[in-house]
Amino acid sequence: MPALKINGQSHEVAVDADTPLLWVLRDELDLTGTKYGCGIAQCGACTVHVGGEPMRSCSVPFSVAESQEVTTIEGLASDAATAVQEAWIALDVVQCGYCQSGQIMAAAALLASNPEPSDEDIDSAMAGNICRCATYQRIRAAIHRAAEQLSA
Repeated sequence: MPALKINGQSHEVAVDADTPLLWVLRDELDLTGTKYGCGIAQCGACTVHVGGEPMRSCSVPFSVAESQEVTTIEGLASDAATAVQEAWIALDVVQCGYCQSGQIMAAAALLASNPEPSDEDIDSAMAGNICRCATYQRIRAAIHRAAEQLSA
């Protein structure tokens, strides 16, 4: 039975190799923090880290993720992740909240690779994460705040 390492724990799952990772997370492992948005990797609501890189789990087949460490919003734990989550709360970023797990996953990956992002860096890294409430200004401000916290 194929195994998947998610949030530091191994899980055996009985799915076809081409099953999208999102459905393995949500339906097989009950990790529902990762959201279904568009199903075509355009909105970013389903963003998880695969091998440390942000990826859209709705379009990543199980077979691709099988050999790599997968991190979901439930297992996100790093200095960058903590700074992002604290900034999100401090700046009251969330409105409806549906896209926020994907937004936080993308922001944490950005700060892990670029601890002092410019506005352009943030816009580029977050371009694939759509917020139907249009909280983009607050998201950008929160990423800057998290970066400041990390450099302090």
